[in-house]
Amino acid sequence: MFLKFKKKITILIFIMLSAGIAYAQSNSGWYTEGKDYAPTRRIKINVTNPLAIPLKGAPIVVQRKSLPFQNIPERWIGVVDPNGPSDPEPTMEELKKNSGYVRRKETNGHYVELQVDDKDKDGIWDEIFFMTDLKARESRDFYIYIDHYERGMYEHEVHAAIANYGRHTVPLWESKQMGWKLWYPHDVDLHGKRAPMLTAYYEYSTNKSGYYMPWEMGTDIMTVANTFGAGGMAVFENSNDMENPSRAYHSPFKNKGPFDDTRYTFDVVYNGPLRSMIKVSTTNWNSGKGFYELDQFYTAMAGKSWSIVETKFNKFLPPNAEVNFGAGIRKIMNEYTSVNKKGIAISMGKDVEARIPDEDIGEEVLRVPWQGIGLVVRDKYKPEYKSIKNFGGNHVFKMPVTADLTYEYMIFGAWSFGEVNNNEKDFVKYVEDEGVKYNNPPIIKVSEFETKAK
Repeated sequence: MFLKFKKKITILIFIMLSAGIAYAQSNSGWYTEGKDYAPTRRIKINVTNPLAIPLKGAPIVVQRKSLPFQNIPERWIGVVDPNGPSDPEPTMEELKKNSGYVRRKETNGHYVELQVDDKDKDGIWDEIFFMTDLKARESRDFYIYIDHYERGMYEHEVHAAIANYGRHTVPLWESKQMGWKLWYPHDVDLHGKRAPMLTAYYEYSTNKSGYYMPWEMGTDIMTVANTFGAGGMAVFENSNDMENPSRAYHSPFKNKGPFDDTRYTFDVVYNGPLRSMIKVSTTNWNSGKGFYELDQFYTAMAGKSWSIVETKFNKFLPPNAEVNFGAGIRKIMNEYTSVNKKGIAISMGKDVEARIPDEDIGEEVLRVPWQGIGLVVRDKYKPEYKSIKNFGGNHVFKMPVTADLTYEYMIFGAWSFGEVNNNEKDFVKYVEDEGVKYNNPPIIKVSEFETKAK
């Protein structure tokens, strides 16, 4: 009996060590908050900035599958910066103002605002998301603490929704710096913010049209029509003919009815507080030469004037083996200059007519002195640039088809009435700098699982 028991203990220890589980030897350095939050389990992660430039608000994504222990209730997850300044005990006025949910006195670090997301919607969370500043080449440790936790609520910095807007279904997603929507299901429309705020709920709930919202809430600043707008995808079925990409919304069956035309469904994957994502599923796309079905994910993040677009094909039946993926932006209205180099396309216009005039009431056109849009495709996709005249004039990239039938890109927007990146110099630098960061994301290493020694 003793030998069997000893054998079981040996096997258990081996399993725990194989999973990267270790036990803390002392109680030093463990985070506490208030009188009732003293977690006894944690996982250390290391985050490294690979660049020789500082990162501000760098997105950090920790995959559940990378953790040595994964069966954690969503609300039991906390992220702590052990070197962050600990909060003091709040005043009574602060406690009353925040309904008692404000964080209490901290020790051994500072709680980091975070988000836990279930991207595939199977009921099991997939990712822990937070944002942090990193110095050039800096490497920092964080802890994921595991215990029941009630406090630590904070304002949403982003928003996403699916709405009946303009008499059809429209997905919208936004940060406080810029807003996006899909009036056309694959080609992005753009909403300029005059000051940091969330405006999409007002826009779709009142059906005010982006062009005629209260001026303090900004305005729609993009004419999409049949262009790629502020960002769109395509398939180049003839890689030597980039003037004629195949596009889901412009198939030979357009407006023939839903049985024949390309079909779309929309969903909100998650909605803040730090990032929001909508999903567009495209089915029954018959180009006349090939047949395709795909999912796209559009993500806004706190404090950013850009959005990430992920594309994954579920059916990919092209007419030949030379087909290429594609992505593009329109040549902005009244384009006066553009920047086109290694995976970056920027288009800028002057004196853009952003708001349609209403002659019946004597409302004049809104002229925007300066406006810019941008597109960045990661280097690993080997993008090849071309300026095309078709579909209203666009800056496009073609890319070799990937083994997993996925690719992604980043889209940007800015205008002269915004508080950030509101001129050519600042915007070009912003796109180029963010493109470098996009190609060189922080490196995340997951360390051991620890339990607090008694």
